[in-house]
Amino acid sequence: MIDPIKAFMQANALSTSAFAPGSRYRGLDTAQWAQPDGELITYVRRRFIPPPENFATLQEHQIVEGDRLDNLAATYLGDSQQYWGICDANGAMRPDELIEALGLGKRLRITLPEGVSGGADV
Repeated sequence: MIDPIKAFMQANALSTSAFAPGSRYRGLDTAQWAQPDGELITYVRRRFIPPPENFATLQEHQIVEGDRLDNLAATYLGDSQQYWGICDANGAMRPDELIEALGLGKRLRITLPEGVSGGADV
């Protein structure tokens, strides 16, 4: 039997994403790789970090002892899971290394999402 919802979506070129609307992986495709034993491994295709200049600065945060990106995202952005936006805005590929790499006393940019204007940079 044909699934009417799936048929409608295919006919009208609607697609669903494997990722939530706020995910840094939203819009990326997945692919599969076949292991030698035939098992299929699904993975997310490569994501490129956007250039930091694509982000409008809302404010800056001076790093202090004990700072964590999830807590900073909750404080400044209202959602602890949006820590990746802070990483992208600061050109960081590895979230767990961002604060350590910058060091105490350095400043993190807190920004609007990529491409959204209206921050202090405007």
